[in-house]
Amino acid sequence: QVQLVESGGGLAQPGGSLRLSCAASGFTFSSYVMSWARQAPGKGLEWVSGIYSDGSDTYYADSVKGRFTISRDNVKDTVFLQMNSLKPEDTAVYYCNALREAHRYWGQGTQVTVSS
Repeated sequence: QVQLVESGGGLAQPGGSLRLSCAASGFTFSSYVMSWARQAPGKGLEWVSGIYSDGSDTYYADSVKGRFTISRDNVKDTVFLQMNSLKPEDTAVYYCNALREAHRYWGQGTQVTVSS
């Protein structure tokens, strides 16, 4: 069955870095747009970043532009989110998702906490 398994979350200091990974299975990964969204405490779901199926184009929310980098490995069926210069407001549960036409798949989420 379809699975998106996230890892790499945890605790980081302000200004620090984390690298999130999302391993996909059960669908044709290379045909899907992949993206990351997050939900901070007391807030709604916020789109963070997306990457085209072949990695040819990427998109970022203004709040993370210049600090986060999305990438994908279509051989290993994995999408990454490199998070640098972390801020306390980046604290959230981060979700990986896959989209093609009417199909949308979600991961279980991984907690990122940025605190001194």
